[in-house]
Amino acid sequence: MTKLAIVTGGSRGLGRAMVLRLGEMGYNVVMNYVSDSSKAECEKNLQELKKMGVDGIYVQADASKFEDCQKVVEAAVEKFGEKIDVLVNNAGVSNNNSFHEMDPSDYEWLVGVNLFSVFHMSRLVLPYMVEQNSGNIINISSIGGLMGVVNQADYCATKSAILGFTRALALEYAPNKIRVNAICPGMIDTDILKGVNQDELNALSATIPLGYIGDPEDVAGSMQYLIENNYTTGTYVTPNGGICMP
Repeated sequence: MTKLAIVTGGSRGLGRAMVLRLGEMGYNVVMNYVSDSSKAECEKNLQELKKMGVDGIYVQADASKFEDCQKVVEAAVEKFGEKIDVLVNNAGVSNNNSFHEMDPSDYEWLVGVNLFSVFHMSRLVLPYMVEQNSGNIINISSIGGLMGVVNQADYCATKSAILGFTRALALEYAPNKIRVNAICPGMIDTDILKGVNQDELNALSATIPLGYIGDPEDVAGSMQYLIENNYTTGTYVTPNGGICMP
């Protein structure tokens, strides 16, 4: 029987790589989107999934809002049934600004997307996983959750919080055979780097011990490892090229 995965923020970048990797692994995939441009990207992902012989849906939902997360989970269950095998909490944003220059609404928005979305989706999916006595939750943190980053105080705070949440949830639900882990990516080639000129990219690469910026596929590979390694829970993997060695 085909398994089911839900991926927040699955339209592009890291999310797209993980959605398509899940398709290659034989999963049906549910994605959310907010903007019209993200909807179009979700449709591209869906067509790729169908080429792989699996299926998927995408739901308009702001993952920072509990009611919208309910829409995602309800749509997943209605389409594919009540067995939810994998949840990937990937939705994330960044303000990239000095903390004293931020308006409170800026960091409140970021906390909603980066952290409350993880709480909401986990809260909604866990009853199904408890009932089936199995499940796999993967939370996307960051090396920003392991080290300080300039102009990213609010971002780093949420990514650190995700690691604490991951450990506590893993311990609480281990008796239910539900594994909870995190991924802490380093510098990855996503849309964030599209506007950076080549000289700046070369300078960024030079700060990484392995000498190059990572690819979203590196994160998808970490996700696959955490799904397939049945004896791993309450921890994180950090594909970062050696820039952070915790």
